Amino acid sequence: MNPPLLQLRGVAKRFTLHHQNRLELSVFDGIDLDVAAGECVVLDGASGLGKSTLLKLVYANYRASAGRITVRPAGGEAVEVTEVAPRELLRLRRDTIGYVSQFLRVIPRVAALDVVAEPLAEDAGDDAGAIEAARETARAWLARLRIPERLWELPPATFSGGEQQRINIARNMIKPKPLLLLDEPTASLDAANTQTVIELIREATARGAATVGIFHDAEVGAAVATRRVNVADFKRIR
Repeated sequence: MNPPLLQLRGVAKRFTLHHQNRLELSVFDGIDLDVAAGECVVLDGASGLGKSTLLKLVYANYRASAGRITVRPAGGEAVEVTEVAPRELLRLRRDTIGYVSQFLRVIPRVAALDVVAEPLAEDAGDDAGAIEAARETARAWLARLRIPERLWELPPATFSGGEQQRINIARNMIKPKPLLLLDEPTASLDAANTQTVIELIREATARGAATVGIFHDAEVGAAVATRRVNVADFKRIR
């Protein structure tokens, strides 16, 4: 049996509130979780339990207070996210971990088409043909997510919230990666685009990605989950 692609052991997160006399706030403690390739694990539970925090720990936006987070892509070496050096973290994010957050963060004045194509264009180097292939793939993603063609050459900062979120989804899913983290990707989408995102998540799972997701819409979570985990079940505040 293959080891899990993502493994958490004894993971804890505590925040120190410096503006409140260094009060320590414990979010969770002692989390154990395995996610295998081809699984879509949906994190359930009430707001404030730390679901988004857990994804940020895996992506190393936050540093765990205790425990180990291990990523083992098939055919690659295991990486301890809690110990990874900055250069290795950049490589891990580029090649292994996709992360669709609730907010689009891009360089201002860059066209939407190039924002979406960038993850593929980075791998193309100076190969003009490969760069154009990346842009062509980006065009297909923009069309599938119903971004009007008249917007493709405009910067996403001028877009509506729903349009920005679709750019966010396209940018972070265009390059297939072994591990996919989804933080409420459909929160600002209409029914048609929500269905498209459900299809994209199912396709990622079918190709073998390990996916961990948070969904405000219970029906979306039910449509993509291969397994559900309630954060309250392993949340232990001290």
